[in-house]
Amino acid sequence: MPEFEFKTEIHLVKLLGIKARNIRELCETLESVPLSSVYYHTHKFLKQHHFLSPEPPNDFAYWVNNTLNIRMLAEKLASVDTVKFSSLEELRLQLCAIMAEWLKLGMPANDCAAGDEFHFMSCQTFILPTGHKAANLSEFREKLKIVDINSIYFHIFEARLRLKKNQNDFQSWLMEIGEKEIAEKLGNLDPYNITLENLRKRVLGLIK
Repeated sequence: MPEFEFKTEIHLVKLLGIKARNIRELCETLESVPLSSVYYHTHKFLKQHHFLSPEPPNDFAYWVNNTLNIRMLAEKLASVDTVKFSSLEELRLQLCAIMAEWLKLGMPANDCAAGDEFHFMSCQTFILPTGHKAANLSEFREKLKIVDINSIYFHIFEARLRLKKNQNDFQSWLMEIGEKEIAEKLGNLDPYNITLENLRKRVLGLIK
């Protein structure tokens, strides 16, 4: 039976030296920045705030709302389910399309105050072993109780981008060891509307 190795990740954050003063500059710059920047301003924001409350906005929505005070556009950007995209390029195109449509309609696109510009950042990801492995379902459940929630985030959310499919790492392993029923139940679980700790509890509840 194949072992499951729990992994985690750390990120080296980089300031790109690129900034935007208004919606037009934000949209045009977003079209050309590296995908690691798209990732940072969407998925990293989710991870930082998912400890306490679900469904946070992305960094773009946050800046548009709190700095530019364009609430309607901010709501449109926040409504994009960033974690449900299996491609960062598709996510980028969706965010850009929303801003481009806003500009096309001649909606407000004022400059921010000096010093409040949006600063584009990116991150380099390093995947690390946690030292926790499971050879069977019982061991998997016990390890899941004690691993850091960063590991749970990595295997549930980041798996979509790595694998480019709807299954997460837990599901893939469960299917591999013949636990199809549990894998399917896990697949029906919506991890986007609960905190990471509650997600841990839900997954543990499926594995008895």
